[in-house]
Amino acid sequence: MRENFSTCLEMVLKHEGGYVNHPHDPEGMTNLGITKKTYDNFYGTDADEDDMRAITVKDVRPIYKQEYWDRCKCDDLPSGVDWAVFDWAVNSGTSRAIKALQKAVGTLEDGIIGEFTLGAVRQSQPSEVINRIAIYRDSFYRSLNHFDTFGKGWIRRNDETRETALNMGLGT
Repeated sequence: MRENFSTCLEMVLKHEGGYVNHPHDPEGMTNLGITKKTYDNFYGTDADEDDMRAITVKDVRPIYKQEYWDRCKCDDLPSGVDWAVFDWAVNSGTSRAIKALQKAVGTLEDGIIGEFTLGAVRQSQPSEVINRIAIYRDSFYRSLNHFDTFGKGWIRRNDETRETALNMGLGT
């Protein structure tokens, strides 16, 4: 499969934006889509607000690559499917995104991508997988307690991700 990481990272950073510390977000301080907890765990730090505000793309790129892209085996997924899985992994966790992929291709939903899941992905139509993932993602968002606060943005992001993923799958 071709390597879409750089393109997908650019798109995820547009979705994620800069520094945020929304009082209703249970994840707390976030910059460039990376929470304080994720940043601290990856780098072995205890970042304060100034540290979090100073995070750069250079700082988050290896986190996104190792903790999201590689963990979801996106290099082994078809173009478009990689983006759909990666964006949801960033937004809601790798296990949830992987389980949605597994559900979309009819394999055991264990949250770990192995050869069986990859084989099922290869046997599936990418557009169908992308659309199923988007449906599962929409349903998940609507079930969350914070939907009233963040739902409009989540649904818009999901719709944009689906459209872009479908276009990537078509090679456009």
